[in-house]
Amino acid sequence: MNKDGMKVKGFFRMHLEEDGKIVGDSGWIENQITNLGYMNYLVKLLGASADSAQVGYIALGTGSAPASDGVTLPGEIMDSTERKAVTFTNVGSTTAQFTATFASSDSFLSASADLSNIGLFATTATGDTLFAGNTYASSSCGTNQNVNVTYQIRFS
Repeated sequence: MNKDGMKVKGFFRMHLEEDGKIVGDSGWIENQITNLGYMNYLVKLLGASADSAQVGYIALGTGSAPASDGVTLPGEIMDSTERKAVTFTNVGSTTAQFTATFASSDSFLSASADLSNIGLFATTATGDTLFAGNTYASSSCGTNQNVNVTYQIRFS
């Protein structure tokens, strides 16, 4: 019997891509699940609550790490494409994986930006509650570059 109980941890990885080549890699970084993230995306979902949420979108930003009681992603980029829809896959029986690509052809940036944080959301609405996110070493992203993201929520 595991005395520690179940743990939930999130990890993400971001690649900057230019002309089909990876020009930047954040490596795997552990995230922070917010207080309302636990409540709205996990606890309420397990209880089949009508107001539960499911991860559907990912956002990038230029700000700091979200607070544990935060509901937004600091410095979130909200240009023409806003948040990107994620593709969900199971990785084994204990990991939910979300992937998305912010393509330069979508003009998600109107000018080069120093990207430094990432977050998961249920919808594209600006008032939506952040599930999880974190910051990483700032990466300069040009308007000619794609950003490929992989985000995992692991249960152990």
